[in-house]
Amino acid sequence: MSTTPETPAATPPGCPISAEILPPNMRKHVDPAAPPPLRMMAAKALVPLAPADMLGALFILTFDADAGVRDTATKTAAALPDRFSAGLRDEDVPAPVLGWLLPLLRAKDVYAEMLVLNANTPDEAVALVARECSAKIAEIIGQNQLRILRHEDILRQLCANPNASPALLDGVSDFAVRSGLSLTDVPQVQAARVRLFGPQAVAAPPEVGPTAEEVLQEFQEDVVKEKEETAAPMEEGKRISLTQRIMKMSIAQKIKLATLGNKEARGMLIRDTNKLVCTAVIRSPRITDGEVLNCAANKAVNEEVLRIIYGSREWTKNYKIKMALLKNPRLPLAVGMKFLNTLRENDIKDLSRDKNVPSALQGVAKKMLEKKNEKKPEK
Repeated sequence: MSTTPETPAATPPGCPISAEILPPNMRKHVDPAAPPPLRMMAAKALVPLAPADMLGALFILTFDADAGVRDTATKTAAALPDRFSAGLRDEDVPAPVLGWLLPLLRAKDVYAEMLVLNANTPDEAVALVARECSAKIAEIIGQNQLRILRHEDILRQLCANPNASPALLDGVSDFAVRSGLSLTDVPQVQAARVRLFGPQAVAAPPEVGPTAEEVLQEFQEDVVKEKEETAAPMEEGKRISLTQRIMKMSIAQKIKLATLGNKEARGMLIRDTNKLVCTAVIRSPRITDGEVLNCAANKAVNEEVLRIIYGSREWTKNYKIKMALLKNPRLPLAVGMKFLNTLRENDIKDLSRDKNVPSALQGVAKKMLEKKNEKKPEK
């Protein structure tokens, strides 16, 4: 048998995602070395791909060397066939793909809504459309508190949108001010400060605790060390100092730190009582499978964090994470039953005996084993 390693899928130069997101037999349609007619078929959405895969293929083809292929792929995406629209809400679609699609489809509310609600759509893309989107999309953007605090330019652009209602902007601005955003260049936010703290707030600058940028700068060395597999844990003195700094931070700054910070910071912030902060941690692009495994096993973890983990196809492909979820008493029974059907028989047997497993799920595991034993032929 040949031991020659498989050649990596070819991707056009400059493309930020790999052709390996596509099924192996379909990668030829985006391969720069493939005949142009083959690539053009994909650019016209004429190949049998699942919705999420087709969106990825179209994005890859916008980096094609052939201008005709590039233009066709963009036109196909802009006039997206309905049969591929389900991919717009799929959180496993790469972020660069979603970020490319949102500006293209922002005039079509039904598609823009799916993309804005997709947690994997980049904040920068949402900010880009927030200034000119419809009243309906503006309302949806304004309701996403995590995005508002994580990427302050979204609120800045939303406040400049003539379609956004005054009531929406007042409500979002009030929330932003309470959460620690200042945005001194946005009149609606300054008006909110006056509403909340009185006329004297105009002259008095808002009190600002440690910013995420300051904390990152202060612990920069440890952020670098985090990238090394053999990195030692943070020194006790530094850990105490980081904890004290985090305690003084506003909600908005905690969310920024959760998104950009290191493993030590995320480990502290995942325990924060504010749901938005916890969610920002689990949504951080830097979070590792090991951290997710710890969260899945944590019986005190925020329910929203747990929901994000068990709702992720990517994370639940990890067998250890799935097993940790099954032992967590906060996992919904319906989800646990679905996971049980994907386990090896030995693991089901172990779960049926494990006292750490919730009794309801333990009972389901026992019934599954009984049914399997009934079906086995007698020897």
